[in-house]
Amino acid sequence: MTWNEQLDKLLRRVEKPARYIGGELYSVEKDPGSVATRFGFAFPDTYEIGMSYLGLQIIYHVLNGMESVYCERVFAPAQDMEALMRAENMPLFTLETKTPLTEMDIVGFTLQYELSFTNIVNMLDLAGIPILSSDRKEGDPFVAAGGPCAYNPEPLAPVLDFVMLGDGEDSLREVCAAHEEWKASGAPRTAFLETICRIPGIYVPAFYEPVYDEEGSFSHMNKLFDAAPDTVEKRIVEDLNAADFPEKNIVPLIDVVHDRAVVEIFRGCTRGCRFCQAGMIYRPVRERSKERIKELAKSQIEATGYDEMSILSLSTSDHSEIEPLVTELMEMCRSNNVALSLPSLRLDSFSFKVLQEIQGYKKSGLTFAPEAGSQRLRDVINKNITEKDIYSAMEQAIELGWTGVKLYFMVGLPTETFEDLDGIVEIAGGIMEIARRAGGGKRGRFNVTVSVSNFVPKAHTPFQWCAQDTEESFEEKHLYLKDKLKKIKGVSFHYHGTHTSHLEAVFARGDRRVCQVLLKAWELGCKFDGWSEYFNYQLWQEAFRLTGISSDEYALRTIDPAAPLPWDHLSCSVSKKFFQMEWDRAQKEETTHDCRHGCVGCGVNSRTKCQREGTL
Repeated sequence: MTWNEQLDKLLRRVEKPARYIGGELYSVEKDPGSVATRFGFAFPDTYEIGMSYLGLQIIYHVLNGMESVYCERVFAPAQDMEALMRAENMPLFTLETKTPLTEMDIVGFTLQYELSFTNIVNMLDLAGIPILSSDRKEGDPFVAAGGPCAYNPEPLAPVLDFVMLGDGEDSLREVCAAHEEWKASGAPRTAFLETICRIPGIYVPAFYEPVYDEEGSFSHMNKLFDAAPDTVEKRIVEDLNAADFPEKNIVPLIDVVHDRAVVEIFRGCTRGCRFCQAGMIYRPVRERSKERIKELAKSQIEATGYDEMSILSLSTSDHSEIEPLVTELMEMCRSNNVALSLPSLRLDSFSFKVLQEIQGYKKSGLTFAPEAGSQRLRDVINKNITEKDIYSAMEQAIELGWTGVKLYFMVGLPTETFEDLDGIVEIAGGIMEIARRAGGGKRGRFNVTVSVSNFVPKAHTPFQWCAQDTEESFEEKHLYLKDKLKKIKGVSFHYHGTHTSHLEAVFARGDRRVCQVLLKAWELGCKFDGWSEYFNYQLWQEAFRLTGISSDEYALRTIDPAAPLPWDHLSCSVSKKFFQMEWDRAQKEETTHDCRHGCVGCGVNSRTKCQREGTL
C-alpha cells in the first residue's frame, strides 16, 4: 500500500479529515526538490486553534516569499487520528506535501502557552524525531521555537536546538539564509548552531550550562561557546508599514476558532499592567498607518471572501488614529457586506458609538476587564481605571440597549486581601443597581457575568518574583466569591481551575530541571493539557513525585529580587532594574503613567526609537 493510499484509509476513519489534507485556498505549492531549506511550522494544538493564530499566517507568508525556502504546516493530530497513526506506524507529516516531519530541515514550534509543552514532546515522538537535542544526529531536523513562552524556554531547553526571541520576520530569513549556506558547505551539525548563535535574537541552549548552588538554587549560566552572546537580545521589527504582511491568508476548509480576515494594527502596549507579560515583551509600540491598514483589509476581503473582518492588537483603542480608522473601516466593510469585529476597545463614548453602529439592534455582549475589585489593588497592578470609569461605561451601555456584560477579574494578585474580593462583589452589585434604576436595560433583564482567572507569576514582569497562591487559597477565594455573588440576582460566576494555574506557574518560572518532569508526565500519558477534558493532574503529581522535583518550589516561592533568575541571559529589552522599580512601586501602591505620555525608563528606548504619543 502506498503512502497516499494508507493516508486515505486513515482519513476515512477520523472525525475531521479536513484537519490533515491541506490544499486550502492560498496554501503554497512548491517543488521540494527546488529549495534549499524545508521549514515545518509546527503548532502544538489542533488545526482549528493553530489556523486561528495570526503569527502562523505571517511566518508562512514571509518564509514562502523566499525562493530557497518552502514553509509547510503541521498541527497536533486529534486523539482519534493519533491513535490510528500510531497503530499504522504512520509518522507525523506536513499538510502541504504529506512529507514526514523527519524530512524537514527545520521544525519550528510556536510557544503560545505553557500547557502546550507536552504536545511538543508528543509531536516529536510521533514524527520519529529524537526528543532531546543531544540525541539528534547528522541529518535530523533542527528543532526550534519562538513565541511568548520563548522568553523563558528553560523547561524546554534540552529539547530545543535553538530559540528565536522577539519578532520573527527578519531573524527567520537570516536563519534560513545561514542554513542554505551551511547545507551547501557540508559542515557538521554543530557548525550551523555556532553560526546562527551570532544572529541577534537567536539562543542556542546547548551553548549554556546552568549552575546551581549547594542548596540547589539557580546560581548562574556557564557559557560553553565563547562566541555565544552573554545576553540574547530580542529582535524588533521597527517599521510595521514596511514589514511583510499577508494579503491573501490561507482560508481553512473547516470552521476554526477565529474564522475571519484579520489585520494587525500595531504591536506592543504602553499601559504597563504589572502582571501582564505581553505588555512587557512586545514593547515598544509600533503602529501601521491608517492607510496601510485599509490597504491590507481591502486586499484580504477581496481575496478571501470572508464575511467578517477583525483588527488586532493588545489594546485596539490605543492606536493613534483609531477613530478615523474605525470609521473608514466600517464604511469599507459595509460596502462589501462584511461584519467588522473590534476586540480590546475601551468602553468610552466613541467605542459605544462604534459598537452601536456595528451591532445595531442585535447587540452581542460587552466585555470589560477591571482585573481587581478595589482601587487599592488596581493601583498595585497598575490598572489605571477607577470605579467611576466602570460605572460610567455601564450607564452608557444600559442606556444604549445592552442587556449584559462580562467582567474579567484575577484572584491571587500580590497583596490581595478578602476586602479586595469584596470589591468584586460590590462592582457586580453596583452594575446591577444601575440596571435596576434604568428599568433593567431597554430590552429586558440585565445580567452580569463575573469571570475569574488565577494569577500566574510570569518571567519578564514586575511580578516575576511573587509567590503564587496555594491551591487551597485559590479554592477558598473562589468559594468566597461564589457564596457572595449568588446572593445578587442577575449575576453569574465562573472561575478557572486551580491545578492548571499551578502548572502554568511551574513552567513560567521553571529552570532546566523542570524538563525532567515534562518528559515523565508525557511518558505517563499527559498531552493536550490546555483542554479540560484531557488534563490529568494526578499524572502530573506522579511525574513530580517520580522525578523528586517539587512543584511548590517553582510556583509558591517568593524569589529575592537580588537573586539570579534562570532567564536572566534572555532579554525582552525591558530592564530588570525597571521590573524591580515597578515591583517596589506596587508594594507602595503607587501607579506608573502610560508611557505614551512620557518615557518611564523601561529600557526599550535605549535600543530603538520608542514610539509614543507625539511621535507615532
